[in-house]
Amino acid sequence: MIITTQKPLEEIMKTLEPYTKIIIAGCGTCSTTVQTGGEQQVKEMADKLRGKWFVDTVVVEAPCDGRIARKDWRKIQKQGRDQRIDALLCLMCGAGVQTLAEVAEVPCLPGLNTHFLGKVERIGLYYERCRACGDCYLGETAGICPVTRCAKGLMNGPCGGVIDGKCEVGGYVRDCAWFLIWERLKKFGRMNLFRRVRPPRQFGMQAYPRGIDAVPTPRGRRETHPTAPDETEEHKVDITKEKRNE
Repeated sequence: MIITTQKPLEEIMKTLEPYTKIIIAGCGTCSTTVQTGGEQQVKEMADKLRGKWFVDTVVVEAPCDGRIARKDWRKIQKQGRDQRIDALLCLMCGAGVQTLAEVAEVPCLPGLNTHFLGKVERIGLYYERCRACGDCYLGETAGICPVTRCAKGLMNGPCGGVIDGKCEVGGYVRDCAWFLIWERLKKFGRMNLFRRVRPPRQFGMQAYPRGIDAVPTPRGRRETHPTAPDETEEHKVDITKEKRNE
C-alpha cells in the first residue's frame, strides 16, 4: 500500500492561486484505502474550495496505471469537461500524479504527500514495510525486510546495540528486526538461513529512474530506453567482476 497524507489546505490553496477552474481527481485504490483521496475526501476537498474556485470532481480507479488514466481522461474529454478547467488537483500518490500528467493536457498539481510503501494497521497508523529496492531477501528472512525494518539497514544482524530484542535507535522502543527474524526462523526450523552471511548492499550502484520492460524486444529493433550514464558496458562488466569476487 502506498501511504500518503493530505497536504495542508493553505499549501494546496497557494498552489491553486494561478487557476480558477479545477477538477479534483481522486484515486480508487491506495488513496481510497488510507482515506486521503477517495470519494469522501474528494467531496470534502471540493466543499472547501468551492466559492473561490470552480470545482469539478472525478475518482480515477487506478491513476498510476497509464491505460486507466488515458481511458478516464478520454472520458473527461468526450464529456467536454476538459474545456471547462485549467488544472487538476490530484489526491493520489506521486506516481499517479505523474501518470496523469502524461495524458492530461492541463497542469496536474499534487494534493497529497507520498511517504512510503507500508502496512495499514488502522486508518491513521501506518508502518513502512518495503523500500522497493528491487532485490528482495524476504525468502531468507522469514518475511521481515532487514533493509526497511532494521534502523541501520543491516544485511547481517543483530548488531551490538540490541537489548532484550529492542533496537537502540530510538531508545529501545522498537523491536530489533534481526531479533524478529531469528524468532520466526526458529519457529519454522530454518535457523540455517539466519547463519548465512550476506554481502552488504551496493546502494551506490542503483541508477534512477528505474523501470521494468518485460516485453521482449523484436529482433532488429533497437531498445527505446536510453542507458543510464553510469550503466555503460564497461561499468556493467566491472559490477559482474565485483560480484564474482565477493
